[in-house]
Amino acid sequence: MGGRPSSPLDKRQQQHLRGQVDTLLRNFLPCYRGQLAASVLWQISRELGPQEPAGCQLLHSKKLPQVREHRGPLTQLQGHPPQWQPIFCVLRGDGRLEWFSHREEYENGDRPLGSTVLTGYTVLTSQSEYLHLLDTLCSESSGHHTQEEPDPLLEMPVSFPLFLQHPFRRHLCFSAATAEAQRAWRLALQGGIRLRGTVLQRSQAPAARAFLDAIRLYRQQQGHFGDDDVTLGSDAEVLTAVLMRELLPALRAQTLPGLRGAGRARAWAWAKLLDAVHAAVLAGASAGLRAFQPEKEELLAALEKTIRPDVDQMLKLRERVLGRLQANVQGPLESCLRRKVDAQLPRVTQTLLSAVEAELAAVQTLLTQGMDCLSRHLRGSPSSTRLRKEVYSFGEMPWDPELMQTCYREAERSRGRLGQLAAPFGFFGTQSLAFGAQDLAQQLMADAVATFLQLADQCLTTALDCDQAAQQLEKVRGRVLKKFQSDSGSARRRFIHGWLLCIFLPFVLSQLELSCKAELPEFEGDVLAVGSPALTIEGIYEDVIRGVLLQRINRELKNALGASNMSCTLDGCSELPWDQAETDVETEAQRGTCSRQPGSSTEVPLCPLPPPGTFQS
Repeated sequence: MGGRPSSPLDKRQQQHLRGQVDTLLRNFLPCYRGQLAASVLWQISRELGPQEPAGCQLLHSKKLPQVREHRGPLTQLQGHPPQWQPIFCVLRGDGRLEWFSHREEYENGDRPLGSTVLTGYTVLTSQSEYLHLLDTLCSESSGHHTQEEPDPLLEMPVSFPLFLQHPFRRHLCFSAATAEAQRAWRLALQGGIRLRGTVLQRSQAPAARAFLDAIRLYRQQQGHFGDDDVTLGSDAEVLTAVLMRELLPALRAQTLPGLRGAGRARAWAWAKLLDAVHAAVLAGASAGLRAFQPEKEELLAALEKTIRPDVDQMLKLRERVLGRLQANVQGPLESCLRRKVDAQLPRVTQTLLSAVEAELAAVQTLLTQGMDCLSRHLRGSPSSTRLRKEVYSFGEMPWDPELMQTCYREAERSRGRLGQLAAPFGFFGTQSLAFGAQDLAQQLMADAVATFLQLADQCLTTALDCDQAAQQLEKVRGRVLKKFQSDSGSARRRFIHGWLLCIFLPFVLSQLELSCKAELPEFEGDVLAVGSPALTIEGIYEDVIRGVLLQRINRELKNALGASNMSCTLDGCSELPWDQAETDVETEAQRGTCSRQPGSSTEVPLCPLPPPGTFQS
């Protein structure tokens, strides 16, 4: 279960998989090209349209999403036959896990014994839960779940296990020495899994948006409406997951009956086979996307040149067709929403809203505690070295898995309930949803920390005594909290909007597939006359459905949030006025000065405040 041995696939099987990847790319890339064109039109229309007022009050953290590097000794079940062997394990900042025979090999920069990216893995710390998973992995093709000769390595209790399970890759079995080490590794690994999983969702690049839309449209063409966790990972990993899901039924039918062994040994053999198939598909998908990259860059440049001069005409035509199309589908659409969506929308909205509010409240509590801790150290510590250490710790809060776990677990708590409510609509992407909520919490924390540190660094000077400096920090603290509340309200709205669309839009599209989509060709003539791939009748049709559904979502959010919150949650997040004194603090902080308290010394401070720059993380 450790390093990667030779592939169990023969040449014929490898050739077959290459053909499957080629077919996938041949069918997917037209969707991708179309969505790239649509994304360019969307981007240009946003640039030329009315500019929305700046909604963010907090500074945007310049630190890239990362995992705090974690390393230490573990034991791993590896080898043939598998045995528990000591290793030195390292989780890199980019979410790659590596393991070495000894710590010295890592310190000397030697090649690791093995490594893996954590995309798609799940961490299990219960041996019984993992063994149950093994028992059910091949149960469909076997009449019994127990091994004929129980393997003592699997039956022997493991005190502090860390099982990394993946639906299409070999499992990794580790064990820590203590409960504390097990918890630290679990939190670190979960952070790496999330970092690798949400790379496309976090991206602001139009190509990333186009890729995700293309994946959804491609799967709808295959008859798969609804959302799941297939879009976790890089573009090549997502394509691999899509194809693995398509291949899995045939793989089960053709290979499971011939696998040697029984029970858990059989499950390990199945995981080994899936790992080889996954590796072959991933290599093919990566090569195909690399080959497409030059064409994609040329296409984006050409689209920019052709769309920008005609964008006004295209948008006017789009609005005209959209109006005609909306009148045509309004009846069936409203009927579908009343019969199948309206009854459940309030429950799903409230559950999602409660989860996000609980998480953001936890972030605010943690942020407040961190700022208060700095104020206490500023008042009571005579050591600038100690204060620098506390400032560094405060700046690292967003990347501290132990501290942030108090926020992240709020997103996990709601997964079961949300899954039950959303499953009837074909939505099974609760892991993606939880990861998205955790990313939101981390980004807001990072922005708030960056804002506090910059304002504090601008405001505090050596001319202030400790009490005066602490008073200034209190004002900065209040300012940052108001900014945080403003930004978190806006972020909450965007998050809930986005995920309610993910839950309900594919379902509504599937319900209207036969009744409405068959009538689209009669509207296609006007769109085809434009001669641009950026404008399609299918895209306009989906915009109609999305617009009507968003009206329902907005109405439900108003009911859930109450009229008092509307100005800060639905109409763009405009910050509420603050006290004039706080305004003065902010203005003077931006100029690099702060108002002095009466009687403050300008020559000899009463405590050794650190020089400017201390409060920059």
